[in-house]
Amino acid sequence: MRHSVTGWSLGAALFFCFSTLSATAGTLQVVGQGGSVLIEDDAPEGAEWCLSWNHSVTGGAVRDCFANRAGRMMLDRSFLHDFAAGLGEVAGRGHIEAAAGGGYWIRNMDEPVQGNALALRVGQRGVDHRLHIGAHVHALSDLAAGQRVVLRLIPRPQSEKVQPDG
Repeated sequence: MRHSVTGWSLGAALFFCFSTLSATAGTLQVVGQGGSVLIEDDAPEGAEWCLSWNHSVTGGAVRDCFANRAGRMMLDRSFLHDFAAGLGEVAGRGHIEAAAGGGYWIRNMDEPVQGNALALRVGQRGVDHRLHIGAHVHALSDLAAGQRVVLRLIPRPQSEKVQPDG
């Protein structure tokens, strides 16, 4: 016996439903004090964004890069200008590569960010916290210096409207 759902076989309809739920779109937000949304941008499956700043002691560049992987915010890689106290490789947490122009990348960290939310106390202009999303660079130190903000990934199932044939 063949069952159909508006011209589609039941199997095809179920496959479509489950396959669209497996890919996850997302929205990246920076939420300020009082819950105000300071920045909002698309962060589809596989998207990457980076938080960069100047180290508060040495002034050297630091960068943490995150990705949307199946609706989870994951720390993917970090750039360190040198191996100062507390910086460097941790066993089982990625591998180090020398960066062109100096410094080091720790790549393939694959560390989930708990609750898809990263709390940050934004530094003053000298620290210069910046959020890089695609071609956009947002100057967090200009928006919220000295304030606590939360970077959060809000996953949402991708949905496509499909019109059945005839």
